[in-house]
Amino acid sequence: MPEGVTAGITLLANRYEIGDVIGRGGMATVHLGNDTRLGRKVAVKLLKPSLANDPAFRTRFRQEAQSAARMAHPTIVRVYDAGEETVREPSGAEVQVPYIVMEHVEGRPLSDIISDGPVAPAEAVRITEGILTALEYSHRAGVVHRDIKPANVMVTHTGQVKVMDFGIARAITDTSATVAQTTSILGTASYFSPEQARGETVDARTDLYSTGVVLFELLTGRPPFIGDSPVAVAYQHVSEQPAAPSTIASEVSPALDAVTLHALVKDKTRRFQSAAEFRTDLQQAAAGQVPSSTRKLQQQHASDASTMLFGVNPRTTSNPAVAFRELDDDTAEHRPQRTQNRPPVAWIWVGIVLIVAIIAATVFFVANLQPGKAPVSSSVTVPNVVGATWSSASATLKKSELTPVRVTEASDDVDRGLVIRTEPGGGSGNTVPRNYKVDVVISTGPAKVTVPNLANQTQDAAQQALQTAGLELGAVSSDYSATVPEGTVLSSDPAGGATATKGTVVNLTVSNGKVQLPDVTNQQFTQANQTLTNLGLTVGQNPSYSCTGGLVTQQDQPAGDIAQGSTVTLTYCAGSTQTDNPTPSGDSNHRDRKRNNG
Repeated sequence: MPEGVTAGITLLANRYEIGDVIGRGGMATVHLGNDTRLGRKVAVKLLKPSLANDPAFRTRFRQEAQSAARMAHPTIVRVYDAGEETVREPSGAEVQVPYIVMEHVEGRPLSDIISDGPVAPAEAVRITEGILTALEYSHRAGVVHRDIKPANVMVTHTGQVKVMDFGIARAITDTSATVAQTTSILGTASYFSPEQARGETVDARTDLYSTGVVLFELLTGRPPFIGDSPVAVAYQHVSEQPAAPSTIASEVSPALDAVTLHALVKDKTRRFQSAAEFRTDLQQAAAGQVPSSTRKLQQQHASDASTMLFGVNPRTTSNPAVAFRELDDDTAEHRPQRTQNRPPVAWIWVGIVLIVAIIAATVFFVANLQPGKAPVSSSVTVPNVVGATWSSASATLKKSELTPVRVTEASDDVDRGLVIRTEPGGGSGNTVPRNYKVDVVISTGPAKVTVPNLANQTQDAAQQALQTAGLELGAVSSDYSATVPEGTVLSSDPAGGATATKGTVVNLTVSNGKVQLPDVTNQQFTQANQTLTNLGLTVGQNPSYSCTGGLVTQQDQPAGDIAQGSTVTLTYCAGSTQTDNPTPSGDSNHRDRKRNNG
């Protein structure tokens, strides 16, 4: 059990039994748990009570937990539940302990695997592909992880990669938690993106940078930057260039070098722009090919002004030849060879003059800007258009110099024709390059489902079938049936096979196990017998020879409700006249005896 306040928690939310500690971090402790309601193993993360003192955290925590719970993907650890539990401290004071109930994963954290040393390049690629697949799904859902690191990645015993803790980092960093607390919950600064280290707004590309750090560590067994303190490491993420992985692990190929360094570019507009792009280049690198996007990045580096001035690009790695030696052999053969180890003095002075000229031109440009105008930025903020119509959202995005792309999706919560979300998400400071294609997800209303055929099912089975189909059980009425057992569905409204929107109420008619017995007296026996037989009833016969004509004179049960299959005895006239019907032989003998006696 955890120390302090949470030591007394044994049953959470009157549902989750708390067991042994299976993980511990700076701001939370993870326990093995048991969901007593559903009878399954879960993992329960108990966060520090001090976080719940911030109302902003509590609001953000609930929002992020709800977003994470909606994500269902094989590469993402499912979030089942989240909330706060009131716990009494040893001092007697009550505190709120935030908790998250997650899928229990049988396996090892990636941090434990890396602690054993570098993994084979092929395995590093496979694990990184799993992380990128999870990020591609979450980014399309508008969720940025913000805390990709080996401790938040699980590898099952079968090798399946699963990413966890979506939303927790944002819940903390968007509140008044101190820098020290934030660093504590995030573990170390080893996986910070430059924009995180500078305190800027982040987007999906932040997760890609952190994934690049994880890839580097998988290949080499160590992160790209090491320092005496988190601040020192964060500073290196902003100002220092990483070495090529192959300078640390010789088995790393030039292609993997190039992809890893592409993911670790400081400028997020020149980094990989999506998880899918990163994964595609990684797959090409695993096949021994330097991806075209990485070649383009190399060319951009080569054209930097610093390279032209001094022959050395300070933004490349400590050994750029290792990272870029996969360039065409023909180009390498004809590349001019350096004949000195450092730039000549004349070139240095030329460089200084050019730099001064550039600074002067910049000052002149800024001084002569027209009032109200500002320099054009290379990136723009995605506006929040959630809840708007397509035409309104499209106009707003175009005004922000973005390219809207219409995407439709069913929604139970958002009205038809309104924006559910954008990808990347807007309204929280997310920035993207100008003219970036932004998916605008438009609601088509609740999803359409087919009403299942419920006839001849029990009422309980029919209700379960409706829930499975996403429909609601409405009114249940009863009706008569000659053959369908009591409690069995006769029909539904809408009928089985019909198309309905998700959540539609379906009314049922079930058998009451009875039939309506009519009054068949004064009917011919043959007709009455057929009527009752058609109702599934058994007809008993009680002939009366005191009358003729074949009419029913009496039925032993009155007209009205009667149980299915009941027996109804009919009394009917079975006598006959001498002219119309032969006299029974017994009656003839009786008359003969009477004549003889007379």
